[in-house]
Amino acid sequence: MTHISTGKVSLVGAGPGDPELLTLKAVRAIAEATVLLVDDLVNDAVLAHAAPTARVVRVGKRGGCRSTPQEFIERLMVAEARAGERVVRLKGGDPFIFGRGGEEVETLRAQGIAVEIVNGITSGLAGLTSLEAPLTHRDHAQGVVFLTGHAQAGAGGPDWAAVARMAREARLTLVIYMGMQGLEGIVAGLRTGLADDTPVAVVQNATLPAQREALTTLGALCATVAAEGLQSPSVVVVGEVVRVAREWLTPPAHLATYATATSAPARTKSGS
Repeated sequence: MTHISTGKVSLVGAGPGDPELLTLKAVRAIAEATVLLVDDLVNDAVLAHAAPTARVVRVGKRGGCRSTPQEFIERLMVAEARAGERVVRLKGGDPFIFGRGGEEVETLRAQGIAVEIVNGITSGLAGLTSLEAPLTHRDHAQGVVFLTGHAQAGAGGPDWAAVARMAREARLTLVIYMGMQGLEGIVAGLRTGLADDTPVAVVQNATLPAQREALTTLGALCATVAAEGLQSPSVVVVGEVVRVAREWLTPPAHLATYATATSAPARTKSGS
């Protein structure tokens, strides 16, 4: 038997980092919240929209670090909503793109709790567009695929060789989240179906003042990441659309001779 609560939970996407990319609906939900459960990747400036009386609970979740268990977060959402609170579960990016929002909706529905979804701009989009490059382009890509590089414990991740074949045959852009830790294996799989000179962008801390990016090729990707010290949180974008990026004005030397790409410099830039 479900419990009908007087409270409500809003799953709100805080966007990629820049607080000016919040939607008006997100600002409204944050302002009305009495309790906010806030992820690690949410910019603190976003909380300026919260009421002074709102209770802020940090429920950090960051790849490679100790995280608040998902089950605890879901129990907390249910308990606060049953107590009549207006709960905002505030997540970086969009709650339904690798944000575990689907699992949370299922839990809330099962408990009879009203839920609202407020979408946010995902870093996979914001990262590449910060370089003035699109995810789709009539001349370069007929679609885009969002993938996680961090598989659920006990489950296999994507078949990267199959992904590469699909991307080549269908002319797709690949956007890889949480892929830095397993990057070598991802690249090895992708190279079975994509050419070494396939353009790649890596964007760390997308849209924040600390944003860093590197433009390189698939064959040089691991060496570039190591040389530049790029870390999580980063998105990796693979595909011909990367050639549209503003920094891709003159092809780096390794585009012409990708056989020696691992020793060639990549195009990099750091935020000020």
